[in-house]
Amino acid sequence: MTLSETQHDIIRLIKTHKTIIIHRHQRPDPDAIGSQMGLAAILRASFPGKTVYSVGKQYPGFDWLGKTDSIEDDVYKDALVIVVDTANQPRVDDARYTMGNALVKIDHHPNDDPFGVPMWVAPDASSTSELIYDFYAANQDNLTMTDDAARLLYAGIVGDTGRFMYPSTSPHTMAVAGALMAFNFSASAVNQQEDEISLPLARLSAYVYENLTVLESGAAYLKLTDELLEPFGLKDESTSSIVPLPGRLGEVVAWAIFVESKDHTFRIRLRSKGPEINELAKRHGGGGHPLASGAVAHDDTEIKQVIEELDNLVQRSKGE
Repeated sequence: MTLSETQHDIIRLIKTHKTIIIHRHQRPDPDAIGSQMGLAAILRASFPGKTVYSVGKQYPGFDWLGKTDSIEDDVYKDALVIVVDTANQPRVDDARYTMGNALVKIDHHPNDDPFGVPMWVAPDASSTSELIYDFYAANQDNLTMTDDAARLLYAGIVGDTGRFMYPSTSPHTMAVAGALMAFNFSASAVNQQEDEISLPLARLSAYVYENLTVLESGAAYLKLTDELLEPFGLKDESTSSIVPLPGRLGEVVAWAIFVESKDHTFRIRLRSKGPEINELAKRHGGGGHPLASGAVAHDDTEIKQVIEELDNLVQRSKGE
């Protein structure tokens, strides 16, 4: 694999900084954590004399992917900051990402909010974890892959491809996954970990299928309030695993799940099997991939507006 000019600039910055701090997005998923922790593991093995930190809120459900570091503000002085898997700056977990000496962005979302010099953004990639592997593969004279780094990157790819079911899964994605599986970790254990859900989540899954509203167009939606979630003992960040469920229904083309946040706004998780929904997400303070995006609804009026827009979008995609 050939080293691009951008990758060359990134490795140069890594070599010239003694301290490297890696950020990812808020409310992380396996790709955000896998790419963050995987890159950190590669850099620690490759440059033992450097200090590498992974920062951000720790979620117990992701302890199996590693734990973040707690650092003081002065650690950022003269540090290289790398932000992975984060499309826009308001979503970066830990606002101190601007306090370093240099800032790099590595991401696979559409580059709607350019930040960092250099930026390596590849929207055609399945995941940022795939990009981190590509970075290693192009820099094998400088970088060392470890078994745990391979496990982390594999977990990130599995998470962001929906177990290799999403259209973003390319032949290159499968080649990368195969190369990572050659390292000493259990791919089946990672697959099982990502597929496994708790009993409360299983009960919530049943609620999703029982209460999902499917419109005639094939658009579908579900609203989850704090009051509704309370009996399940689940918080907002625990509900991500139920987001793909409507897509298993043949009648559903695109869907929105509205989850109440602490400030009583609603986080919108948008998914689609075909019609591109990221422009809809942008109109409501969000963004993301054409078939997987997020946004925010501030009240019931905006929720109704999003449902209507989603319905119209699906209808137009069918030529209705």
